[in-house]
Amino acid sequence: MHVVLIKLFTSFLLERPAKKRTMSAWGEKLTASGNSISQKLDKSPDSQRNRQVLSHIIGIEQWGQSRLRVGLGEPFKQEEYNSYRPSKNRSWEQLKTEFRITRRKTVALAEELDNKQVNQSTTVKHNQYGNISLGAWLRYLHLHANLESKRIK
Repeated sequence: MHVVLIKLFTSFLLERPAKKRTMSAWGEKLTASGNSISQKLDKSPDSQRNRQVLSHIIGIEQWGQSRLRVGLGEPFKQEEYNSYRPSKNRSWEQLKTEFRITRRKTVALAEELDNKQVNQSTTVKHNQYGNISLGAWLRYLHLHANLESKRIK
């Protein structure tokens, strides 16, 4: 049953929407959502919870970038996202800056994949969801940051 739910989630929430845009168009969508998240971050106070949520968002996005780079020929590394998560002693200002830099790098990767005409259907393993397409990875990073950023108060 658990495997069936994961396949349904992957199909309906990641793969189907991923096919509706090119990787470059996902880059544009990631830029827009990154700007919205940045505006929210600027209005949100420094708190332990906010730093924890933002460092989680950054860590997942940087981990996802390593998976996207597989599409550009880098070797796949089976690893958790923890090694990508920023240090707990980063300030709120440092984390906000790191989010913006990280998001720009994700957008640059989307554009590079598109420019090099990498097949958007190429799959790379996600630790939870199995093999998902590069387009689904971009959708996942977009969805993850948007959902998690709602926890920032």
